[in-house]
Amino acid sequence: MISNLAYVHPDAKIGKNVTIEPFAYVEGDVVIGDDCWIGPHAIIYNGARLGKGNKVHPGACIACLPQDLKFAGEETTAVIGDYNDIRECVTISRGTASRGTTIVGDHNLLMAYVHVAHDDVVGSHCVIANRVSLAGEVEIGDWVVIGGHAALHQWIHVGDHAMIQGGALVTQDVPPFIIVTNGEAHYAGINKVGLSRRGFSPEQIESIHNTCRVLFQSELSYLSGCEKAESEIPETAERNKLIEFIRNSKRGVIKQYQSRR
Repeated sequence: MISNLAYVHPDAKIGKNVTIEPFAYVEGDVVIGDDCWIGPHAIIYNGARLGKGNKVHPGACIACLPQDLKFAGEETTAVIGDYNDIRECVTISRGTASRGTTIVGDHNLLMAYVHVAHDDVVGSHCVIANRVSLAGEVEIGDWVVIGGHAALHQWIHVGDHAMIQGGALVTQDVPPFIIVTNGEAHYAGINKVGLSRRGFSPEQIESIHNTCRVLFQSELSYLSGCEKAESEIPETAERNKLIEFIRNSKRGVIKQYQSRR
């Protein structure tokens, strides 16, 4: 159902069983998939591509103009997958000439006032809590949890199954499987509870723990830690994923474990 009090441009492509509530605003170069709900006062700008089953709550803005001085009005997109819950006043900018699109995957919860900047890539099954700010060209993996008020520097990567505590100031890459402290973003252990909930076996979790103990708690440099982990930890997909992430990092990796004593 599309309310008579909503504005929907006649060129917008609207799927089946879509609800658009009063005072929502939908521009023309927009695709909204089946079974979506667009709440009151939500704004869907040109360049938005929404899959099926998404909920866009009041005040949220999808495909808003990038907050980037290099943006010159080029035609770009913001691509939203399926079954995302985009809460009140979330802003998702469209891309720039750098990558051309901003991408949000499937089954994510973006809580109120989250900002997803231009050219970001957010994976699937992520929970991003209130007032988290992602700068431009950030890449977030799958099953990532980010606590409220965290801020992520442009260009950083966050690996799958990582958990970032609320209020963290993240300026370097976050490897998969780990927990990052708030404040200056140090390694704080592995995301054991999250991994268990997602079906990782005790053997897989042990491999992650043993690898991280070498990488983050041995006081070796990261590259030396990778060599030591390869020589001492039996090969598993999880071990290899951690080592590969660190070796491929372009911004460097978050700080190693720091005792609170």
